[in-house]
Parts: sequence; structure tokens; C-alpha cells
Amino acid sequence: MPFDDVLAAYDPAIGLEVHVELNTASKMFCGCPATFGGEPNAGVCPTCLGLPGAMPVVNGKAVESAIRIGLALNCEIAEWCRFARKNYFYPDMPKNFQTSQYDEPIAFDGWMDVTVPTEGGEDEVVRVEIERAHMEEDTGKSLHVGGATGRIHGADHSLVDYNRAGIPLIEIVTRPILGAGERAPEVARAYVAQLRELIVALGVSEARMDQGNLRADVNLSLSPKDSGVLGTRTETKNVNSFRSVERAVRFEMQRHAAILSGGGSILQETRHWHEDTGVTTSGREKSDAEDYRYFPEPDLVPVAPSREWVEELRGTLPENPTARRARLQAEWGFSDLEMRDTVGAGALGLVEETIAQGAAPQAARKWWLGELARRSNEDGVDLVDLPITPADVARIQALVDEGTVNDKLARQVFEGVLAGEGTPDEVVERRGLAVVSDDAALGAAVDAAIAANPAVADKIRDGKVAAAGALIGAVMKEMRGQADAGRVRELILEKLS
Repeated sequence: MPFDDVLAAYDPAIGLEVHVELNTASKMFCGCPATFGGEPNAGVCPTCLGLPGAMPVVNGKAVESAIRIGLALNCEIAEWCRFARKNYFYPDMPKNFQTSQYDEPIAFDGWMDVTVPTEGGEDEVVRVEIERAHMEEDTGKSLHVGGATGRIHGADHSLVDYNRAGIPLIEIVTRPILGAGERAPEVARAYVAQLRELIVALGVSEARMDQGNLRADVNLSLSPKDSGVLGTRTETKNVNSFRSVERAVRFEMQRHAAILSGGGSILQETRHWHEDTGVTTSGREKSDAEDYRYFPEPDLVPVAPSREWVEELRGTLPENPTARRARLQAEWGFSDLEMRDTVGAGALGLVEETIAQGAAPQAARKWWLGELARRSNEDGVDLVDLPITPADVARIQALVDEGTVNDKLARQVFEGVLAGEGTPDEVVERRGLAVVSDDAALGAAVDAAIAANPAVADKIRDGKVAAAGALIGAVMKEMRGQADAGRVRELILEKLS
């Protein structure tokens, strides 16, 4: 159904379940390495394989990270909580149950104010209520071999890698987000993006969606317009980019509406998101809580963080990324769009460090979002991975401010630094890029340009100063760009006055 027709007839309700893979050195309940990749099934032991007699022990660092995440999300931290067994059978789950938390999560009843960009107006702030953030372990990974799509349908056989089984996860679950209307897809995207920014600031996870460090499950339901009831929901699993979160919400809204308007009913199920086609397909019928036969994990003691420890951890929280962004925007004088683009490019920290090294805010932003963003796109690397530092960028801008180079020559300095030719000053010296400030040399070049362009010179003598641009261009070409255009213009007007 067309999106506008959906909005005319239905109200959407969205909910997000975000799984955050923690960056602890070891797994949640054993000492195996919690690393990405590696030889399949090399990072396993009897405990994470669920072999008889193996006894789990809770990773203290994971508990600390869970508490810090909960505090950053304005949650209450449980004085006493415990783990539970979530029973279901799946090939990549070696124990045939997942050690998780059920009715006693470590963090609950929180909220996060989400900034949602608007076109041509002030950003909108939406409060997203957090129902819970609980600890659990990840499953293994299935690889389906022989098919065309990499999925189980059509595959010749499947392989299972248990290296990921047991890696610590924090699952952050929102309450239903109501009243978003046409902005529901954008609210979902903004929430996941801002949550990732918070997780990175806390330093508890790499939060790389492309590596599965952070995965979003998107819940959606529709109800008749203004009815005030919640419809049957579907859950689109493991969506791995901000753009896909937005697209998945939009698609499911249109799919639900088409079924409901045709007199059908929605099946409560999980759905698979297909990045290439932008559609979802059916996964499995969604189980209710009672179907998982939760019961307290008998092999693990309860977790009871002291109030003193919780307050100590509260003191380790970094400045909230949203508050930091607002503070920096005010300090730098950036517009909403300028700040949004800076954040979107992953350049906020780089710009901040460049300014701290002495560059003006707009100059720092110009280089990172212009010349260096272009280079990162060409090389297929993140800005932060370019072989240049904020100190280098600040020094290049200082060379411009000093008049040693102009903007055009500065681009050649960037090129040299990125090529490994040395510091900005060394590149200027080795390439001979310093602006020529010798008035005698400039005067000779101006005289030559005037002699070669008598008609242009006559226009300038007649008061048509704009014509000087042609002569300035000729002089700059002769000087290979190594001249100050303002000084060249002054000399031209002096000679023709």
C-alpha cells in the first residue's frame, strides 16, 4: 500500500531490540577469547560448548559494562538479579538453551531523548522509553553452503562456527514508541544511530554493525487510526545498518497495511530483512515467553551490585553524546545542518581534535568534510583511518593563515602528507609549495600578463575592475599557483591606475 495511504488509515507502533556485543577480552561465562573472526571453532571450550560437567562463571567486566550502559540510559539498576535459561533448539546454540535474563534484568525503566532531523527546520526530540537492558550470551554462526543466496533454502549443507557462542551481549529493549506517525521510520533510525553513538562513547563495544557487534531487531504493528489499541506485531531480525532500520520499518508498515486493508490478519512472526531488494520474508512463528520455558539458571549465583559500586561506575560515564554535540555546536557556531553532516561523516571527534590544535572551527570542518572525506571515499576507508592526524590538519591550516600556502597549494600539502612524504612543513619544503612573496617576481609576472592582454588592461584602466580576474588568473598560472591572489590584484590595479 502507498505510504500516504497507510498513514491515512493506520497508526504505527514501533519497538526496537538492540543487541550489543561487548568488547570484553573473554566470553560471558568462560575464559575463551571474545574476538571477531578467527579459525572456525578454535575459540571454544567445554563451557561455551555446553559439555556435561562444565560450570559457567559470570564475567565481571561484562556486568560492569551492563551497569554503565544502564546508567547512561537513565535506568534503574537492580540491587539483585539473576540469570535464566531460555530454552529453544537451534543448530548454532550448542547448549540448546541460551543463558539470559528474564524477569529480573540488571537495568530497567530508563529513557533516552532522541534527536530526529527534520528537513529545513529545527530537529525534533522524541523520548524513547527503555523497558530493560539485560545480559545474555550470543549464539554461534551458521554458514549455509552450496546455494546461490547463502541462506538455508537451496543450500547443499550447513556448517556451524561456535567461536561467537558465549560472547557477552547486552540486549536493550524499548517500550512501544507511539505517536510517531509518518516519522516512525526516521525515529527508529535516529534511535539506533544515537544508541550506537552512546555505546561507542562508553567504550564498551566497537558497535560495528557490519561485523555484527550491534544488531537491531525491528518490531512493528499497525492499529486502526485513532483506535488506541496495539495491533499484532512482527519482528524483523538482525537489521545491520541505520538505513536498513528505516527501510524495514517503512516496508513493514506498507506490508501490514496491505494485508489488513484486504481483510487479512497479521501473523506474529519473525521476518528476514533482504538488503538487496528492500523487502522482508517470513522467518518463523514468534514464540511467546511461556514457550521458552524460562527458569532460573541453577549453575550461576545471583548478581547483586552494591550501591557504592553503582555510584562509582556512574562517575565513570562520559559526557552524554547528545549534550556534547549541543555544547560543541554552540561553541563552534555550526548550523544544525553543518553539525548533522559532521556527525554523519564520522568527523566530530576529528574536528574537535583539530580545533584543539589551534584551527578555526569552520576551517577544521572544511578540510575533514571536503578534501579528506573525498580521499576517504576514494580509498574506501574511514576518515579516522587516513594516514593524517588532526595535528597535521591544524598545521596545514596554520600555513594557510600565515600566508605560506594558499588553499590550492594546501591541497597539494594534504596530498603529500597522505602519501607519506613527511610533515606538512616538510612537504611544503620538498615540493617547493611556499607562496612567492617577492614583489619583484610578482611585478614581473604582472607586467608580462598586462603586455600579453592589452585589451583587458584597457578595460581596467576604464574602471572595469572586474576584468582584473583574467589577469590574476594569468599571473597565478605563471606562478604555478604560488602567489597570493589578493596581492596580485593589488599590483595589477597599482600598475594600471
